[in-house]
Amino acid sequence: MSKRNTQSAKTAARERLRQERERQAKRDKVRRQLIVAGSVVAVLAAAGGIGYAVVQMNKPSYWNGLKDAASVVAPANTTGTKGTTVVLGKDTAKKTLKVYEDPRCPVCAQFEQTVGSTVKKDLDDGKFKIQYVGATFIDNHDNGEGSKNALSALGAALNVSPEAFLEYKTALYSAKWHPDEQADKFKDDSYLVKVADTVPALKGNAKFQDAVKKGTYDAWAMAMSKTFDDNKDGVSGTPSFVMDGKKLTADNQGSPPMSVADFNRVVDAALKG
Repeated sequence: MSKRNTQSAKTAARERLRQERERQAKRDKVRRQLIVAGSVVAVLAAAGGIGYAVVQMNKPSYWNGLKDAASVVAPANTTGTKGTTVVLGKDTAKKTLKVYEDPRCPVCAQFEQTVGSTVKKDLDDGKFKIQYVGATFIDNHDNGEGSKNALSALGAALNVSPEAFLEYKTALYSAKWHPDEQADKFKDDSYLVKVADTVPALKGNAKFQDAVKKGTYDAWAMAMSKTFDDNKDGVSGTPSFVMDGKKLTADNQGSPPMSVADFNRVVDAALKG
């Protein structure tokens, strides 16, 4: 090979190397631009996501949005502002026992399972009327929805009849259906309907089921819950019982009457007072 050819080959090789370096430099530049652009998009997306999350956090929940609802569909068999006065029993009964309960309350379930049949008999006998006040404060402990949703379903049952309401309440508090306080099963409409199917007046009742699934009485449940929150009887927990403006307690610690004997004793005393 001649010296000339050798020199030409070296020159050509250097030119190819230069061109390759230029192409690589361009590829690196494009890659850097893409990385920067991607980073900007990622930052913007993250910022947007954070912004969305903040908006969602500050946005009132569905239930909270119903707290001051101007329009409330009240169940039948109710009176008072937004239908929050629920009085059950015979008109001939001279006194009224106010009963404060939260659907998820385990102590309420215990009371119902122990004393519920006695309360029902007294109600049927005209010994007293009952004014039911529903609470939902247990939902506040775990950001739950079960108390509110069950109270709404109770409204749907009350719309069917007072008897259906009482039977459904008993079923919800029963040992078979009442969930552990940590389990928010009542938030599921399907579970509430399943329990309702054990009540003759509600079994397969399309109107009742439709009201539960559509949340017809959700705003009413929140209005009822506010009645508990704003009560003037000094009640802050459930179950609580009030007659003639006085809380009925079984002992000096203010415990509610949780046995048939204690319930009869404090109610009889209040009826005579």
